[in-house]
Amino acid sequence: MRKSGFLLLSVLAFSACAPHRMTASSNVNTVGDSEAHRNNLEIQKEHRDAINNYQAYTSLQYIERFKAIAIQEMNLYGIPASITLAQGLYESGSGNSELAKNANNHFGIKCTSDWKGKSYYKDDDNKNDRFRVYDRPEDSFRDHSNFLKRKNYAHLFELDKNDYQGWAYGLKAAGYATNPKYPQLLIGIIQKYNLDQYDRPEGTVQKIKREDRVFTQIDQNIGKANQDSIVQATPSNKLYMVQTGDTLYNISKRFGLTVDELKALNSMADNNIKIGQKLVVVKQLVN
Repeated sequence: MRKSGFLLLSVLAFSACAPHRMTASSNVNTVGDSEAHRNNLEIQKEHRDAINNYQAYTSLQYIERFKAIAIQEMNLYGIPASITLAQGLYESGSGNSELAKNANNHFGIKCTSDWKGKSYYKDDDNKNDRFRVYDRPEDSFRDHSNFLKRKNYAHLFELDKNDYQGWAYGLKAAGYATNPKYPQLLIGIIQKYNLDQYDRPEGTVQKIKREDRVFTQIDQNIGKANQDSIVQATPSNKLYMVQTGDTLYNISKRFGLTVDELKALNSMADNNIKIGQKLVVVKQLVN
């Protein structure tokens, strides 16, 4: 048991440095080493007290420290607490990575065009990649939830909030990580530490209310600019508005189409749909 625990800790510690993440599109950096070094020293100076008083976590201590915020995020948004904890353990090396200690970044989330906060530079997919800096670790957990409220992850919020296996495989499929074994790694951590004990099922009404709240927020993040122009020009009697529980498959069967035909009609590159979205469901006749 002691040997297996040591091996897992070694994997966790290594993973924080490994270039396995693909967390949304981050800006390509042209900053030089000197500027990156100066910036990082400034961040370390701002967080000096926390860094000086830092004490390394074991995996069990990390879970005890952050399980409450993971449960809170689950209840708000539907991300299983087990998934959040497993990702935190894996991405931050149980809270002991450079990013976790110096930038309070426990999920390896990089700066994107909409990030207004400070940055910390570290080699990852590219040299001197820019990572987000937080005032507290808890802010990293909240931003992790907000980060997932993007179009490519939207379908995951239709899963039950205790379906950690669905989330593990869904995160990989949606592009969260480049490591092909990412789902198995998360599931292995969850099962080793019984993290699913913190997950809670939800009733049908609770799930509908939660989905509606989250999908409204996702729609706001996406913005009106992403609405397809083909929908604007199509008569309303040839459109269908996506409802809670809909999938491309059941919509296509309802209107006698294949999934590929439905995607082609709506110029869709993937299978993601959102509540309230209008889809063309009638083929146009060609003269």
